[in-house]
Amino acid sequence: MRGRLPLSVVFAGDHCGPSAEMAREVTVALCQVTGEPFDPKGNRRLAGDFARRAFERGADVVVLPEMIIPGYSADAERLAPLAEPIDGPAVTEWHRIAAASGGYIAGGFCESDGDERFNSAVVVGPDGIALHYRKLHLFDREKKAFQPGDLGLPVAELGFGTVGLCVCYDLRFVETARALALQGAELILVPTAWLTGFDQVRWRDDGLAPQAEGAVLQANLNQAFIACASQAGERGGRFFLGSSVLVGPRGELLLGPLSGTSDELALATIDLADAERAQRRSELITPRADRRTDVYGLVVGDRRL
Repeated sequence: MRGRLPLSVVFAGDHCGPSAEMAREVTVALCQVTGEPFDPKGNRRLAGDFARRAFERGADVVVLPEMIIPGYSADAERLAPLAEPIDGPAVTEWHRIAAASGGYIAGGFCESDGDERFNSAVVVGPDGIALHYRKLHLFDREKKAFQPGDLGLPVAELGFGTVGLCVCYDLRFVETARALALQGAELILVPTAWLTGFDQVRWRDDGLAPQAEGAVLQANLNQAFIACASQAGERGGRFFLGSSVLVGPRGELLLGPLSGTSDELALATIDLADAERAQRRSELITPRADRRTDVYGLVVGDRRL
């Protein structure tokens, strides 16, 4: 039911001995909230309510879905008058909430930049915008509504750790999470609006959507936490798959999959130091060090990783 806010809490990173002194705990909230298409004011209120409740329950980082403002659509004509600049009402409201809580909000919106529109996301903290990202890989009819992203794959140091940002379909391209992780991202935040169309099935028997299953695999392969917050249920003739997840750097599910049909709020406390620990599985299994950069490499901007 829209507006109901079930709560889950999981604690990850239970360490003993000397490593416990190096713990860097952060509480992540997945706000699986579904917006009405073309209703920016209503969706700002809804997303803001979820974010405030998450912070009240102890969140340090809140993840909202893709295009929660003004609501997910790929209708270029109807989106045009609703698109917002980077300093528009959505980001301004998220900054206000983040500043009041001392935390960070990651969320997606329809961005206007001159005559161009982007499927964009930001990470906003007490001091303003920490990350600004434009979706690189446009899905289906998004190609008719948005320009491809032109801000690369940035990461930011937020004090508690290094964070990366991408959007939904970007995770289908293995270079995305790998590039963020190799640039130091310990936690990758992914606003999503997971839809059918790529896969033959909606969910596995355990409720995990194929998109979420991919996030589990990539978190393990890239030794990074991945937090995905989707929309869920039917809106505007589309069916969103929900199945939001928070995954640890060894591919362990820490939250989710959340409901496939309804809004939900879930929180987990993680230890970001686990991302570095996961890079050494045993004395001789060291996936980052085992990369054959003499044979291949990944270029992001002017950097070879």
